[in-house]
Amino acid sequence: MNMNEDHLNLEIRKFLKKVGITSQRVVESHIKQAIESGSLKIGDSIDIEMKLTLKDQNIDHVISDKLTIE
Repeated sequence: MNMNEDHLNLEIRKFLKKVGITSQRVVESHIKQAIESGSLKIGDSIDIEMKLTLKDQNIDHVISDKLTIE
């Protein structure tokens, strides 16, 4: 039996869109709160990391970066 690659691609894109939108809201909210509380200021940078886990496949993939606050 062959895998339906178009269906898989669509499912992955839907999942990543959901992850992207929710993650952006969470990060923006926390950064705004940190700026308001004074624990973060313009010009600071913060380390950010996202972990993607495929539970049934025992795969963990980590993406790290640094965000600069302007």
